[in-house]
Amino acid sequence: MRSFPDDLVQAQQEWSATYHRLAGGPGRTELRRRLYRLSTEVLFHPYWREGGRTPAAWAELRKQGRGGRSWR
Repeated sequence: MRSFPDDLVQAQQEWSATYHRLAGGPGRTELRRRLYRLSTEVLFHPYWREGGRTPAAWAELRKQGRGGRSWR
């Protein structure tokens, strides 16, 4: 398991929760704005300058962001 900074995992967790709230009730501007902000926070986090954005790293971050939950 890869070790990510706590704030990056937290942002990914918030992203996942916001995405699923938006999917359940589309058309909510405040959720779309929050999702956009969280997306940029995760994508441009300083961690990626050091660790590199590999597909495996993204998958692991998404897994940790879900906290073991499956949204399906």
